Amino acid sequence: MAALFLGTLLLLAAPCLGQRAGDPVFQPSFIHMSAPRANSFFLGNSSGVNFSIILSPVDEKTGKLHLANCSGNKRVSDWNLNETRGVDTYEVTVSLTRNLQLCLPNATDCCTAAPCVVETLQVLACRDSVIVARLLIQAEMYANSSFTGNVSENVTIIPNQAFQPLGSCPCDLTAGACDVRCCCDTECTPDLKQLFNESCFTGVFGGDVNPPFDQLCSSHSMEYTPDWFPFLCVQSSLNNTPFLGLFYHGSISTPRFPSFKIPLQISPGRLFTGYRQGDPIMTEEDEYFVIPQQSMAGQCVGNAPVAYLQNFDVKCLTNLASYKEGLPHDVRINSGTGDFIQQNVIYRTITDMDKFKTESEALHPAEVPCQNVTFAEHYTFIWKDKNIEQVNVTVFLGSLCDGEILTQRFTVEFQCLESTTPAEPSGNPGYQVGKPVRAANMNATDTFGRLNIWQPAGRGLCTSATHTPVLFGLDSHSGCLLEVDINEDCSLLRGNVTEKLDSLIQATHVGKRDNSSFSDLNDWVEIIRLDPLNSDTNMSTGSLKGICPDIPANLNIRIIFANVGAVQGIPWQEVLAVQISYSTVIWQFQCGLICENTTSFLPITASVQFIKVPAQPPIPLTRFQMNYTEFDCNRNDVCWPQLLYPLTRFYTGEPYPQCLAKGLSLAFLVLLAAILSNPWFSKLWNSSLV
Repeated sequence: MAALFLGTLLLLAAPCLGQRAGDPVFQPSFIHMSAPRANSFFLGNSSGVNFSIILSPVDEKTGKLHLANCSGNKRVSDWNLNETRGVDTYEVTVSLTRNLQLCLPNATDCCTAAPCVVETLQVLACRDSVIVARLLIQAEMYANSSFTGNVSENVTIIPNQAFQPLGSCPCDLTAGACDVRCCCDTECTPDLKQLFNESCFTGVFGGDVNPPFDQLCSSHSMEYTPDWFPFLCVQSSLNNTPFLGLFYHGSISTPRFPSFKIPLQISPGRLFTGYRQGDPIMTEEDEYFVIPQQSMAGQCVGNAPVAYLQNFDVKCLTNLASYKEGLPHDVRINSGTGDFIQQNVIYRTITDMDKFKTESEALHPAEVPCQNVTFAEHYTFIWKDKNIEQVNVTVFLGSLCDGEILTQRFTVEFQCLESTTPAEPSGNPGYQVGKPVRAANMNATDTFGRLNIWQPAGRGLCTSATHTPVLFGLDSHSGCLLEVDINEDCSLLRGNVTEKLDSLIQATHVGKRDNSSFSDLNDWVEIIRLDPLNSDTNMSTGSLKGICPDIPANLNIRIIFANVGAVQGIPWQEVLAVQISYSTVIWQFQCGLICENTTSFLPITASVQFIKVPAQPPIPLTRFQMNYTEFDCNRNDVCWPQLLYPLTRFYTGEPYPQCLAKGLSLAFLVLLAAILSNPWFSKLWNSSLV
């Protein structure tokens, strides 16, 4: 390599010493080439000039280049020469025609080792067999490390990872190149391995998938081996290594269906035995019957399945551009007995469209296209036991124009066959999630009561808010705004707020079950009322204008329930107690920087919380359990009660008969070791020999 560079310097110095102004010349006249292509320009008189390329090996003894002549051509070995004529110049391009990829097995036209090319080239400009200019190129190129070959599409058979590694050398990450510190890489030459031979990757990543572990009987890696080690060590083949996850050849069993997948019935007439609460309703094509519903994020999902015995009432915002039709109403529904029933559809036209069109982006001329779309759909499922007897659908149609925002409404209601009234209880005597909580007013002639919360509308004022019933099992929080004058009397304000909150609770009792009878008082629990504290009215007089303390602005409804049984696999839930309390706030008039308005707003809220308790009181902890927690597996890392875990039914690594046989054998060996180590046994043995 030193002789090569010395010859290069001598050749560079020779033309520079004798170069005259105006003579033809290459610019640049020397190129250190590290890419497959290099360019240079020929300047000067180019008439009758021919270009050629030759290889110029360096004489190892003298360090000089071999003498060149004009007998070359434009292609030599792996090199190609092209020239492009310009205005007063020639652009000369020298390019490599071979591949610079590292050789893979059974590959040709590639680099066997790095560096790939180390050669010296000369480009000669000759006129009448006389050299008028010379370009010297020192080519030193390395192979590309990236893989660009063809990838085989044959199926790769992956072996069982419990007993053998995925590859013979897991740290071999680069194809056709040596990975540093990967001693099992076959591309690493012995010279390269000596650079990192003392720091090779260990363990599974380095290819050593079977290192002896400390618990192995044949291993002596532990510095201080305990006395019991020969008795409790693991006798196992290195093929069953814990580094791959298993000690043994175990057997496992998988469930029939994944927990996240609901199996579709292929033959409904033979396999489908009816619906249970919460099951998706199926169609004739073994698909889910879907209706747009709201997700947990508040957005409407168009392909949400309808669940059996679960009512809902949703509103979805849409416009003409994003409007999509749902399932056609000629889809037949699986009744649950193997038969398919047709939907009874009634179409009606909306006359008052302002209740559905909430806003308009802009005013549009009369020629704006409009479309007849569905404004609302009301589904009524008539059911009995586990089957659907009839489906009634009422579709409300209207005209929607471009730019208008439509509030679509979809309702689903399940009604029992014996009575088509919404208040009819279900087949399960207990409450079901999403059903209204039954209430009664035992102090009135009409014992039917109501337990409601607010459903704000418009600006959210209490004067325009409507009521919605409390649904069992669903915690909720709602409220409205009450207009309060700056000169409001605090006593009147407290009475007005209390009256607004009491209007939600028009009942004295709540039904224990969904089928509680009004004639039997034992089927009802009395509502426990915790009235707000009476505040001193003098605090609102004098200079404290616009401030009222102890305003009962928050109504808290707590319903305690429990699971007392099950009917056909559905939990039977009963209400145990109901408590109503108030939370007070300090109202202060808010007017901003300039008090121009004499009216402020007081937000009043109502919250519902369902609290589930055990049907039976839990067994109290003993004094031993409270004081000594070292035997509690939930609060300690060491769990002594699980010392015999392999002998219990919870251990599924091996068949239970094998575990039991091995456990009894181990117990026999322990007992035998205890007998043999006893002093009296040796005396008995010696006496028997005598």
